[in-house]
Amino acid sequence: MAYPNVQLYINGEWRNARSGKTGPVLNPATEEVIGTYAFAGKEDLDEALEAAEKGFAQWKKVSAFERSKVMRKAADILRSRADAIARIMTQEQGKPLPEAKMEVLAGADVIDWFAEEARRAYGRVIPARAEGVYQLVIKEPVGPVAAFTPWNFPINQVVRKLSAAVATGCSIIVKAPEDTPASPAELIRAYADAGLPAGVMNLVYGSPAEISEYLIPHPVIRKVTFTGSTPVGKQLAALAGQHMKRVTMELGGHAPAIVFDDADLDLAAKTLAAAKFRNAGQVCVSPTRFLVQESLYEPFVEKFVAYARGVKVGNGLEDGVQMGPLVHDRRIPWVDGLMADARQKGAEVRTGGERIGNKGYFYQPTVLTNVGKDARMMNEEPFAPVAMIASFKDFDEVVEEANRLPYGLASYAFTRSAKTANALAAKVESGMMTINHLGLALPEVPFGGIKDSGYGSEGGSEAIEAYLNTKFVSQAGL
Repeated sequence: MAYPNVQLYINGEWRNARSGKTGPVLNPATEEVIGTYAFAGKEDLDEALEAAEKGFAQWKKVSAFERSKVMRKAADILRSRADAIARIMTQEQGKPLPEAKMEVLAGADVIDWFAEEARRAYGRVIPARAEGVYQLVIKEPVGPVAAFTPWNFPINQVVRKLSAAVATGCSIIVKAPEDTPASPAELIRAYADAGLPAGVMNLVYGSPAEISEYLIPHPVIRKVTFTGSTPVGKQLAALAGQHMKRVTMELGGHAPAIVFDDADLDLAAKTLAAAKFRNAGQVCVSPTRFLVQESLYEPFVEKFVAYARGVKVGNGLEDGVQMGPLVHDRRIPWVDGLMADARQKGAEVRTGGERIGNKGYFYQPTVLTNVGKDARMMNEEPFAPVAMIASFKDFDEVVEEANRLPYGLASYAFTRSAKTANALAAKVESGMMTINHLGLALPEVPFGGIKDSGYGSEGGSEAIEAYLNTKFVSQAGL
């Protein structure tokens, strides 16, 4: 499958923007223009809104049992095209081909999960105080959804929102990322080819600010879901709040990774380093601040640095590549700025710290020690292959550091002590914690943060609740 020129999908039709406007798509490994995407204007958005309104009126009447059949077919189609879609994703996003294929297959699993979970979106009967009275709790779809998704996981971030909406009987307009437009388009195509009725699902690209400012206040839209940076998320949540729209926000993080002196050193170093450099660190749950107890500190640093130096960086289409480029040219000066600030404040660069070459947006896997708490990278999400390792003395000190920032998305810990693990789970302020392994982001488990990392869940049984209204009906017999 060659890289396609990406169109809009509105009311069951693949088409160009009414204006004919397009935007370029670059391969971040080569900096070459590999295709274009259709750039939606107001006329396109109006058509998508009209389609979503009509699609919702039709789809909400379809039973969850029948909706699940369409979804399961879409999952099977997506799996059958995984190899081809993975190549498209690697071309536009940069991640290694095996990671891209894994993301496509995981997307199919997400569809299957929501297909079954919506069949179990039960209401309930509440015992009444008087004879002849029935008190019913009924779950109803919230209505047309506006979904805004980022480029780091072009299918994973769309599939959770899309599948939750479709499963519960909502319609949806997906504003997918302009940097990586073809992967989400192939996800949409799988649903379309599975027989999802026209209007239920719509796909647009264009100016993120203009699209969000138009869709979110629009009376057709009943729910907003966004994955992206905390500053943008706050703006969109505020806009949605002005119009009393239901909102799910999955925002940035700055995940602490805590390693106690009783941890399995080899397991901790290897597991956390692999998590750090996955997708070139462009992961919202990426471990970022590595906090290691004093007696294990230097051995951990040595193993972590050795792993970083052994990571093969290159074009994700090439065999053996473990880390691809950053997604676009704007990321390079951002990371350079963080590095310059850290160096100025006394950080020691143990390995990496520079761009690789001048073709493609490649950056060295980087490890720093002695990074001051006033350094920008200790307070701002790096979203890059940069790890900061610091030591700590005792439990209270490390919990204080783990909770220091306003973020609260993911956290990691390694310890052989059940007592320590239980205490961490109780005291570290994050929406998700994984201890002694990597256990986040499965379809059946909650996925979401607290504090400035957002609210709501995009995984597990909690995820569909944001797409359902709860209606209470009290009925007395005459």
